[in-house]
Amino acid sequence: MKKLTIILCLNVAVFVLVGCASDTNEESSTDSSENSAALELTEKDTTETDKNTSTNEVEESDTNNVDNISSEETVNNDSDSTTSENSDSNAQDNKDTLAQYSSEQIEYARVWLQLGPNQEIDELNVRHISSGEPINPNDDTSASYPEDVIQLAGSRLVDGSVTYSGNGDGTINVYNVPLRWDSPADVDENFMQEYTEDISDNTEQVYVDPGDDEEIIQLIEVLHVH
Repeated sequence: MKKLTIILCLNVAVFVLVGCASDTNEESSTDSSENSAALELTEKDTTETDKNTSTNEVEESDTNNVDNISSEETVNNDSDSTTSENSDSNAQDNKDTLAQYSSEQIEYARVWLQLGPNQEIDELNVRHISSGEPINPNDDTSASYPEDVIQLAGSRLVDGSVTYSGNGDGTINVYNVPLRWDSPADVDENFMQEYTEDISDNTEQVYVDPGDDEEIIQLIEVLHVH
């Protein structure tokens, strides 16, 4: 009887030990699963956080680039606008500088400034010559001007002269006429006629530059229109 009791006690003890071990393994497995799941959630949250952070950084970078481009465009537009305003202002100043003078006065001065043989003159004389007048007024055989012309000359012979007609488009026809005519003694009777006809037929078309306003004003101040 005692032996049977001892065997029963041993079986109970073994059963209890096996049950405890099973519970421990199940708890360990449960804890491991819970820890693994928690770890996965942590890693997932970290990945999503990093992804969101990266996305925000890219968006901020794009926003900064757009702002920088807009700022640069604004600066460039302001600079272009300022340059345009300065150019317009300078052009208006130049226009106002000559506004007190007539278009004819400005034309005479510009022509002499560009074509006058001598710029150091104390007078700029202007003489209007009508169409049909002789090119050489000292010779009856001279050919005549085919159009109205203007002759500019200084007060001295060494200053030279410029004889031209205007075309109304910024260009003039220049006649190669001397300021003083010296007729040689021994020439053919038709020499002067042929010579002046050649002058009339071979004018040079020249574009007149606007020139410097200060120099133009100086010439206008010594103009004498006859």
